[in-house]
Amino acid sequence: MAKNLKLKSARAALDMSQQALAEKVGVSRQTINAIEKGDYNPTLKLCMDICKALGKTLDDIFWENE
Repeated sequence: MAKNLKLKSARAALDMSQQALAEKVGVSRQTINAIEKGDYNPTLKLCMDICKALGKTLDDIFWENE
């Protein structure tokens, strides 16, 4: 699984820390870190919660361009 740089850049664009995003979506900072590093595959619900918190679509953050 590739690193999720789109998640990291969307979060950074809002000047939001991993901790702040984690609190918004109800997970630990370590979970957000693992998703960004590509070590954890989030559930669809968590993906949707993250997108809502960042004002992005699933395609914006989680769609992988081949």
